[in-house]
Amino acid sequence: MKVLVVDDEVRNAELTALELRDAGHDATFVNGGRAALRKLEQEAFDAVITDIRMAPPDGLELLADIRGRWPDCSVLLMTAYADLDSAVKALRLGAYDFVDKAGDFRAHLVTRLERLAEHRRLTRTVDSLEKGLATIVGDSPAMRGAVELARKVAKTDSTVLLRGESGTGKDLIARAIHYASPRAAGPWIKVNCGALPEALLESELFGHEKGAFTGAVRQKPGRFEDAHKGSIFLDEIGELPLPLQVKLLQVIEEKTFTHVGGNQPIRVDVRIIAATNRNLEEMTRERQFREDLFFRLNLFPITLPPLRERPGDVRPLAELFLERHGLPKDRITPGAMRALEACSFPGNVRELEHMLERAMILAGSEVVDVEHLSFAQMLPVAGAPGGAPAQGPSWLPEIPPEGLSLEVLERGLILRALERARGNKSQAARLLGLTRRTLYSRMERHGLRRPGEDGEAGEDEGDPAGAPPAGSEP
Repeated sequence: MKVLVVDDEVRNAELTALELRDAGHDATFVNGGRAALRKLEQEAFDAVITDIRMAPPDGLELLADIRGRWPDCSVLLMTAYADLDSAVKALRLGAYDFVDKAGDFRAHLVTRLERLAEHRRLTRTVDSLEKGLATIVGDSPAMRGAVELARKVAKTDSTVLLRGESGTGKDLIARAIHYASPRAAGPWIKVNCGALPEALLESELFGHEKGAFTGAVRQKPGRFEDAHKGSIFLDEIGELPLPLQVKLLQVIEEKTFTHVGGNQPIRVDVRIIAATNRNLEEMTRERQFREDLFFRLNLFPITLPPLRERPGDVRPLAELFLERHGLPKDRITPGAMRALEACSFPGNVRELEHMLERAMILAGSEVVDVEHLSFAQMLPVAGAPGGAPAQGPSWLPEIPPEGLSLEVLERGLILRALERARGNKSQAARLLGLTRRTLYSRMERHGLRRPGEDGEAGEDEGDPAGAPPAGSEP
């Protein structure tokens, strides 16, 4: 860390700064409180270590000034006149810690700074996770309930199974559980069980002995050993091969395992958080996943709902992504926002973020409108001779490699037509070249109309003007 040492005994300040530099910190020293304030106005510091007994401003006055003007800077106080009243007052004013200058106090300072550095790292991590949680929480009761469950189980040491489709935020919830737990200071280890072949995955998880297989030139600890006193996140647990499921069950039940090629039990203290987008109950019935392991992992399940089941979250999520890019909320038009809310988002939150990023690239300095959204890249082009593809509008890019959803496109176009027609379904059908009855059928399919819902009174039941030519879908 970048540290400023303050003492009116200049030799003491210099020696303290030298010892802190030897410990790896970027330490500077100044003579007294006034010099410290001038230095702080010129440079930013992670921490200030100051004597208490100095000419005004003394250490407590300097502490109060720093907390008011530079709240991100931590303050440690040192004094040769240690007493409980000074310590209590310093802590009440916001000091991080209090060190007595008696004995080898500089070694104590080094230890305190190490703790402070770890504390600041964890604080930044938790802050970023809290911001990250906002990207998946939105306003829906379903997500608020899932996050509340995560907050409750985080305080325990229980195994957690996160369930939900890809892109719903399982990784983020898993990290939040770890960093909100008593294990937050311990390691956080993530393993994707579907990313490696079985032979490599076993070594990755449980380590191996020297000579266990070709290329094993030395002993290698596994990820469970790396996670000792912390948490391990087993993503895509449904992809774990059956032989490794047995070893994982042993770790859960006995807290022990052996290296590949070894026979010496290794004991670990690890909290397991697993995640899957597969139906583990069905896999157990088909004997693709061990039933006993499923019951062990399913101790505290948390299901994250897909974005299509919480359309009310689309707007706050979109606004948050705009904010991440330093853009105001009104950078996206109301029509484009409604079009987003009409999407089913098979890729969930991740797909929404990618769609907005592409839209911002296409829009450039302009406001993001419907035509910039990725589902608009497949708008039908009329008048193509002989059914051959026709050249689309100039703004229409190529279909992206990940493809598009026709269902999403159709739902968005229906909503846009209804908006253009001010809710008149006959007029909306004409804009889309459909009969009103066909429009009703498609609205019902997309959840935009309840079964049996009547149309507007007085609307013509026949084909509207502009109906599709013979041979089109009725």
